[in-house]
Amino acid sequence: MSASKHATPTGWIDPDDAPELDDEFFEQADEFVGDKLVRRGRPKSDSPKQALTVRYDADVVTAFKATGKGWQTRMNDALRDWLKTHSPS
Repeated sequence: MSASKHATPTGWIDPDDAPELDDEFFEQADEFVGDKLVRRGRPKSDSPKQALTVRYDADVVTAFKATGKGWQTRMNDALRDWLKTHSPS
């Protein structure tokens, strides 16, 4: 058996049988400006946040969560204010 098992002959394919290129096809296509690929979605941040696992006392977390949506941002702001008056080292 000298021929590869996986080599299957491909017959002639009629180009008229190809699927029609509709709007959905072009919506899923990659977009290029010159040689550069234009990425979809939200652009990368100039100052990205850093994911970190930290353990806080339950009463501190409860107090911040009680302030409603955006409590993590308020906690970040409180830490930033603390750093203004204290040395980080």
